[in-house]
Amino acid sequence: MSTTLPAPAALAAGFRAILGPDRVLDGAVERDLYSRDGLVTDGDCALVLLPETAAEVSGCLREAARLGLAVVPRGSGTGLTGAAVPLEGGVVVSLARMRRIGEVDVANGCVWVEPGVLNLDVSAAVAHLGLHYAPDPSSQAACSIGGNVGTNAGGPHCLAAGVTVQHVLGMEIVLPDGEVLVLGGPAPDPPGYDLRGVVVGAEGTVGVVTRVCLRLSPLPPAVRTVLLDFATTAEAGSTVGGIIAAGVVPAAIEMMDTGMIVAVEAFTHAGLPTDAAAVVLVEVDGSPAQVEAQMAVVERVAREQGVRQVRVARDEAERALLWKARKSAFGAVARIRPNSYLHDCVVPRTRLVEVLHEIQRIGREHDLLIVNVFHAGDGNLHPLIAYDRRDPEEVARVLAAGDAIVELCLSVGGVLSGEHGIGIEKRDAMALAFSPTDLAAQACVRAAFDPAGRMNPGKVLPAGSRCGEAALAGREVHVPDGAWI
Repeated sequence: MSTTLPAPAALAAGFRAILGPDRVLDGAVERDLYSRDGLVTDGDCALVLLPETAAEVSGCLREAARLGLAVVPRGSGTGLTGAAVPLEGGVVVSLARMRRIGEVDVANGCVWVEPGVLNLDVSAAVAHLGLHYAPDPSSQAACSIGGNVGTNAGGPHCLAAGVTVQHVLGMEIVLPDGEVLVLGGPAPDPPGYDLRGVVVGAEGTVGVVTRVCLRLSPLPPAVRTVLLDFATTAEAGSTVGGIIAAGVVPAAIEMMDTGMIVAVEAFTHAGLPTDAAAVVLVEVDGSPAQVEAQMAVVERVAREQGVRQVRVARDEAERALLWKARKSAFGAVARIRPNSYLHDCVVPRTRLVEVLHEIQRIGREHDLLIVNVFHAGDGNLHPLIAYDRRDPEEVARVLAAGDAIVELCLSVGGVLSGEHGIGIEKRDAMALAFSPTDLAAQACVRAAFDPAGRMNPGKVLPAGSRCGEAALAGREVHVPDGAWI
C-alpha cells in the first residue's frame, strides 16, 4: 500500500473515467469534510468517490487496487468511533447516493436495499404493508443501513428484537479487488459458511457492502409506553432487573440520569421530572391482552422498588413525545457544552448501578460533566462527556476519562461495544478484551478477505494482530496453532 501519495489531482483521472468529473472530489474543503465522523479524531484522504451503482463501486475498487490505495467505505458519517475516518490517505468511498429500496417480498418478510438508504426510511417505505425494520438507532433519521451493517448497530427496541445482525439475511459485497459476491439471501437456511456474520460489524475492513437483504417484522397490534421516575438510581436499576426477572422482556427499557433529564427537558419540554435521580422508559408490545399483562408486571415491579410516578402515555402523540425526549438526548447535551464524547460499553444488568456510581466518580476525578442515557435492558451504557474540543487540556482529560470508563466496564465482566463498533476509539482496548490468539484469529479472517490490508486500515484490530501485520508487510500469512479453535 502506498505511503507517499501523489497529489490528489494526479490520482483522479482513472476514477473520473468511471464516475465522471462531478463525482470525484479532490478539493481541500471536500476532502476535509469527508475525513471525519462523530469521533473527535480527524484524518486525511486523497479523494472522495461518489458511486451510484455496485458496478461503479467495483470499478473504483479495481482502480484503487491498481494504484495501491487504501479504501475507506462511508455511510452517513454519523459513526462515533472513527470507523469512517481515513488514517492513511487513500480514497473515501461514500455510499450516500446509493439509496434505492427494492420491491418488498411480503411472503418472505424481507427487502433488498442499498447501503445509503436511511434507517428510518426503510420502516416508512413498508409501513403501509403492516411491516417495519426493527433496529432503531437513536440517529435513525440520519444514519444509513450500510453504516448500521458496518457497526452492527442496535437501538432502544433491540432488547427483544435483536440488533442488526439478527435482521440481515444477506448482502452484496464488493471485495478489495473489485469482485462482487452475494452472501446469504431470503432463504431461511442457506448452505455453507454463514459469512454474513463476518461482514456485519466488520466496519468496512473486508469490503464494500452495496446491497443488503433486510428482515422485516410485523407491526405490533398494540403498544404501551410508560415513564417511571425514581428518587435514586438504585431503585431505577433494580426495577430494570426486576421486570426481566419477572419474565417480561419489553420491547425497550431505557434509562436517563438527572443530568440528562435536565438537558433533555430543556430541549424537548416533554414534561420530564427534573428532580428525579433517574427515569426509566419502558415500552411493551404485542396483542392487547399481552400488553395489558406485561404492563401490570411493569407497574407492580416499579411500585415494589419505590417508583415516585407512573406516567402511561395516553395516546400516540404522548408516546411520540416521550420517545422524542429519549432520542434527542445526545443533541440536547449541546445546550450544556459545544461538544460531547459518547461511550458504548456493555455491562451485566446486575452491575448497572455500581458502574453508574463509578462513572460519576471518574467524572469528578477528571473534573468533567458526565451524563448518562442508555439501553438499560441489555446493559448497553452510553455515558456522555460534555466538553469543548477547542481546549486541548480538556480534550486530554476527556480521553483519559473515556479510557477509565472502558477499563471499568471490562473489569465487571462487560464488553467494549454494544452497537457503535470499535473503529479507532476502542482499537487499542481490544487487547484488554481478547487474547493474542483471539486477535490473531480475527486478523486471519480479515486477511482472507483483504490480503493486501487496504480496506479501512488502522481500524478495529490493534497493532500486533499477527495476520494483519503480516499482510500489510506483504509477508506470508501464518495461522498460529489453535487460532481457529
